[in-house]
Amino acid sequence: MAGFGLPNFGQLTEAFRKAQQIQQDAAKLQDELDAMELEGQSSCGRASVWLSGNQQPLKVRIAPELAAEGAAATEAATLEALKAAYDTSTATMKERMEELTGGLNLNLPGIGG
Repeated sequence: MAGFGLPNFGQLTEAFRKAQQIQQDAAKLQDELDAMELEGQSSCGRASVWLSGNQQPLKVRIAPELAAEGAAATEAATLEALKAAYDTSTATMKERMEELTGGLNLNLPGIGG
């Protein structure tokens, strides 16, 4: 069969083993990301938003003095904090996914390798 460009059985078995390990690690990573609380803060420091590592909203904190400035100031600071939390959460997720898949190198002839 190797004459047709197919990998040998040992390579295929190793590829499946690696795929199963990645699947298990991915499930564990999903749980870890869900448990994270990542904070984003406005530049004024008076609005904070927390997201999980999977971008699920968790909580918001608005300083009373910011709320006293009115809706426009509160909305702008909250949006800024949300963007910061989202950026942190996205970067964390990307970094953790790269850690998970970084060592993946199947080297299977004829299959993307």
